[in-house]
Amino acid sequence: MQGENPVSREWERRWAELKEEISHCLRCPLSQTRTNAVPGEGSRGAVVFFVGEAPGEKEDLAGRPFVGPAGRYFDRLLPLAGLIREEVFVTGLVKCRPPQNRNPRAAEIRACSEYLCRQLELIAPRLVVPLGNFALKEFVGKKFSITQVHGQPLDKDGLRYFPLFHPAALFYNEKLRQEMEKDMESLRRYLRSFLSEQPGGKRTHTRPRSLKGDTR
Repeated sequence: MQGENPVSREWERRWAELKEEISHCLRCPLSQTRTNAVPGEGSRGAVVFFVGEAPGEKEDLAGRPFVGPAGRYFDRLLPLAGLIREEVFVTGLVKCRPPQNRNPRAAEIRACSEYLCRQLELIAPRLVVPLGNFALKEFVGKKFSITQVHGQPLDKDGLRYFPLFHPAALFYNEKLRQEMEKDMESLRRYLRSFLSEQPGGKRTHTRPRSLKGDTR
């Protein structure tokens, strides 16, 4: 009988430890108003790593990312990129819901940044997809705007990014639907191109320099 892979066992230990830390986190005041923290979910071998903003009401109740109306639209968009939910990883900059779904504050993003860095190190994706302005600016810099760079590949600090509009943006501007679908088709072409060029798949185990370090 073949023994258990010690590397896999160590990965599972670190992942379980991280999820437990997030679930019981007290680093910022959002811990006092949440129902559940939302660590994120998806494939441990995900090539594509989606990062949104923060949980909404439905996510807070379920403890899972993208399960509300925006999440259902996100699931319908994924096949346009040749993806399904089960093969990607989905999380947020902030792991707890801000009251009344307000924008996350800088201190809240900083409090969660170490968790996000550790998730990136463990999943080691080929491509990070920031969803919306907040995620974009945290990863690639404040000078960038999602309206300017959505649907375009970017490289920074040795990591590859492909920023997209946040799915929730559709509910504020129906005119974005066509742009969002077009961007997902562009993502499909980009993935096909760079994965075929580098079939071995250099995966990133590094922390993005733009994200703040350990806040403990």
